[in-house]
Amino acid sequence: MDTDRRSQALIFDLDGVLLDTEPFYTEATQTIVGRFGKTFDWSIKANMIGRPSLDSARYLVDALSLPISAQQYLSERKIELERLFAGAREIKGAEVFVRRSAQAGVRQAVATSSERALFELKTAGHAKWFSLFDTVVCGDDPRVVHGKPAPDIFLVAAAELGVEPSRCLVFEDSPVGVRAALAAGMRVVAVPDAAMDRAAYADAHRVIGDFSGVVPGDFVA
Repeated sequence: MDTDRRSQALIFDLDGVLLDTEPFYTEATQTIVGRFGKTFDWSIKANMIGRPSLDSARYLVDALSLPISAQQYLSERKIELERLFAGAREIKGAEVFVRRSAQAGVRQAVATSSERALFELKTAGHAKWFSLFDTVVCGDDPRVVHGKPAPDIFLVAAAELGVEPSRCLVFEDSPVGVRAALAAGMRVVAVPDAAMDRAAYADAHRVIGDFSGVVPGDFVA
């Protein structure tokens, strides 16, 4: 990926990229939909990850014909997630990669569709290495008018970093996140869940399983 060496800044999604929180969303959602005899699997989840919470909730309610509103689902899910997030672990190699990038003087940002309160909850046990990010942009930031796959959140992150979008490299685990990064004019490395069809990431510039075996010099000048 030699052309990535022109990148000057790194922007990371949170869930499934830096922290292994995606299983918590699955567990919480299955707890809710299971009450109605429904199953939450990857045929549904694949169309939800990376999107703003309300958009994902509306899709879920429609796809499974749930007898609750999207807002009710989110309220119930919040209770379940707050219980689970305290145990969030890093994606393999993520902390070391972020620390090495910081030591190399690379500008770094988090751009997550999660609301700020959920971001704080998820990262509470990882405060030291998350303090290395130059900025964090969350889905409820008023400057993020449209959620992924719109490019808004990545463009806000680039502006915060003071780096042109074309010089930014994004790490994303969802197809809609990849689309959002490309729409922002950025290069993108996909970090998909093993259960996801790799064909959904054909437009990414590179696909990796996690951060083990990669170094900042693989991606930035």
